[in-house]
Parts: sequence; structure tokens; C-alpha cells
Amino acid sequence: MTNRFRLLTALGMGLALAGCKSDGELVVQGNAVGITAVRTACPAVGIPDYTGDVTLFRGATKTLSDLDVTAAMTNLTSTCNEANERVYSEASFDVVARRTDVRGARTVELPYFTTVLRGGTAVVTKRVGTVTLNFADGEERARATGKAGAFVNRADATLPADVVERITRRRKPGDPDAALDPLADPEVRAAVQRATFELLVGFQLTEDQLRYNATR
Repeated sequence: MTNRFRLLTALGMGLALAGCKSDGELVVQGNAVGITAVRTACPAVGIPDYTGDVTLFRGATKTLSDLDVTAAMTNLTSTCNEANERVYSEASFDVVARRTDVRGARTVELPYFTTVLRGGTAVVTKRVGTVTLNFADGEERARATGKAGAFVNRADATLPADVVERITRRRKPGDPDAALDPLADPEVRAAVQRATFELLVGFQLTEDQLRYNATR
């Protein structure tokens, strides 16, 4: 089992994107070259691999004849308020579902997780919610909307001033580090990783469901 699959299993059962949205561009002014970085305290928002859809079966066998309900997350959008020291990010998404047996009205509840990761691996917070799908009698499809939100401390998502200076400092030809990527420096890379946060949303899958998604 790969490390990536272990992480996804943890997310699916109980628990990359850059943590803060960033842009960088090369700047040339006179004989000096530097990198400008635009960074916010808002976490990047996304759906981890293999957790954006779920398949329910009627029996123990996972064959087409036993297929019951399939559902997928879509239209993931986010808003962020970084006016305070505790930055609040909220994500909304749609769940579209299809059932094989359209007889009778039916309600299906699907659990989903919201987790904040720091540095790509460290779970800061995790919550589980439920989205409810209502199938009308005779209807094959249903749609519902879910929301997820989380706080991130601005101080934790902010790079130290000395690291910012090392990344953005303009370098002149002939400088010893003129041709070096500042992110190749282990200390700079570690600082960026510590300040990187992600708000991740996905279905709260069992280990079998996650394995099914990953191997089908």
C-alpha cells in the first residue's frame, strides 16, 4: 500500500494543492532579478483523490446487478474571510446521485468529511457532516447541496519575514545564489510547508469503498 493510499484511507475513515493560494512571477529590474510572491492566509480548497464519489451496493458482491446508488461531488466553490486573526474559509458543493431502482420515494444520507491539513500531511481539524438526498417516486436522479467551513490562524499561515525576504530578494548577476531557486533551500522549503494549509472535502468512505474507488 503506497503512502498516498494510506493518507487517503485515513481521510476516508477518520480523519496537493498549495495550502495558501499563491502566485509567483519573475521580476527583472535593471541588473537585478527576483521573485515576487502573492500569498494569502486562505487555505486552498479541494477534494482528495478517490473521495469525490461513492458507490452503494445492495449486497455483499460489487457487481453491476447489485448496484444501488452512485453519487458524486461537483461544483466545489469557496469563500474566505481573512479580515481577522482567525481566517474563516467556507466551501460549498453539490452532490448529484443516481439510483437503479426508481420504485417509491426514498431518502439517502451520505456522510462527508471536512478536514484541514497543514504541510500536506498533518491533520489540524476534522469534522463529519451529512448530506441528504431525496428521490421522488419514479425519479432516477436527485441533487443536494452541502457546506463545510474551517478556521485557520493567520499567524500559522504567514511566512516569517526573513523567509519572505529570502524568496523575494532581487539578485544581481554574479551573486553566489543568483541562479538558485530559493525554494531549493531546505529551511525555506520547510517554512513554506509549515505555512501551507488545505481545506479538504470528500465523502466519508469505508475502507472498502475507498479501495473500490482507487482500484476500479
